[in-house]
Amino acid sequence: MKPILIEIKAKCKYPDKIEAILLENDAVFVGSDHQIDTYFETSNGRLKLRQGNIECHLIYYNRPNQASPKESNVILYKPQDATLLKEILTKAYNIKVVVDKKRKIFFIDNVKFHIDKVEGLGEFVEIEAIDTNNTIGVETLHKQCSYYMTMLNIRRENLVSNSYSDLLLDNN
Repeated sequence: MKPILIEIKAKCKYPDKIEAILLENDAVFVGSDHQIDTYFETSNGRLKLRQGNIECHLIYYNRPNQASPKESNVILYKPQDATLLKEILTKAYNIKVVVDKKRKIFFIDNVKFHIDKVEGLGEFVEIEAIDTNNTIGVETLHKQCSYYMTMLNIRRENLVSNSYSDLLLDNN
């Protein structure tokens, strides 16, 4: 059973304020992670190897590029040896782009929050409302995402439709 994920990404001018609001609302701070996401050329969707101390996964995902809460179809694989997996993938596929970011990770119940500082792009906040066992439903996930956008004062004009990989490629 694949999880259901509704998410947003937004430019963030005040990451310290976002963090303070999250902590005031009893968010659990998971930790800070330095993540290197290596994106590979694919015929559809996105394939990336995330290498971090907290999160280390091979991730395939497909989602629309839209500046609003959107459903993302995600498949995660936790490798035993990410370095060896990267070597294999690099031999089999062309590297599309590498995203280097520092990420703070928080949770409130089933909702995950990222405060990101992305090299070459700046600072962002992400909200991911996650239904891991298909008991919450898409409608509730959308409501959660909207609720936390309001709580964190995330304005629609700050929403970002593309992935960090697309934004970096657009900058080059």
